[in-house]
Amino acid sequence: MSAIMTKGLKALGLAAIAATLALSAPAFAAGGAKHPHAPKEGFSFEGPFGTFDQGQLQRGYKVFREVCSNCHSATLMSFRNLGQKGGPFYDEKYKNPNDNPVVKQIASEFEVPDVDTDTGDAITRPATPSDHFPAKFANTYAAAASNGGAIPPDLSVITKARHGGARYVYSLLTGYVGTPKGLTVNEGQHYNPYMAGDLHSAWKGDPKHVPPGGVLAMAPPLKDDLVTYDDGTKATTHQMAADVAAFLEWAGDPHATLRKKTGVGVLIYLLLFAGVTYAAYRKLWHGKH
Repeated sequence: MSAIMTKGLKALGLAAIAATLALSAPAFAAGGAKHPHAPKEGFSFEGPFGTFDQGQLQRGYKVFREVCSNCHSATLMSFRNLGQKGGPFYDEKYKNPNDNPVVKQIASEFEVPDVDTDTGDAITRPATPSDHFPAKFANTYAAAASNGGAIPPDLSVITKARHGGARYVYSLLTGYVGTPKGLTVNEGQHYNPYMAGDLHSAWKGDPKHVPPGGVLAMAPPLKDDLVTYDDGTKATTHQMAADVAAFLEWAGDPHATLRKKTGVGVLIYLLLFAGVTYAAYRKLWHGKH
């Protein structure tokens, strides 16, 4: 019996250590020139104890609203998400985000489809906090027609759908470079070493040295001072890329911080439970084997 309990305690301890390492591991190992990377100051939400910076989320929303939403939608998000705890416009005075005046103002700036209950006609109305962000285009055909045949992806969960998450978004937005000599890129396409793709068919150079990355229809969307931040932060390309990447990371998983706190609490409980179990084992089984 004592041997079984000892093995169980060891397994429990190893599981706790493994879980801790998994939480704290970076999204990508060092190395690999074109692995998505974080800005030099890092992301505050990374790591087991990381949290989102509300000021950065507010700046990121502004970049999304004034730049990204010209082509992209985020239809899985509701306006009230912006005012929930941990969100960019959370205010502890408004426990119900639907009552948050900032969220109400933001929602009112959008028109959403509705139905006239008297006539049954399709109409639009100002959005309310309970509404979802509206789609930018009526359908995929309209989206393609407005973007040279390309359909801009919905950004609601883009950091979950792309390897690297926020690091991918940041790297892509800041990673545009000139087209390598020997690479054929069609008109309206742009080379980016962080874009997923296969360039073998378009590469005329040494087949052993195909450039990394791919091409996309989106031209470099950011440039210095493209937006004006309300908090006075200098809107450099790198700053805007980091801010909108953080916002999209939050948007894709608004409860990440709460889940981290819960996970850490569970690990602490398991470690304490392991200690109590071991102490009980020592007391009950010491000298009986």
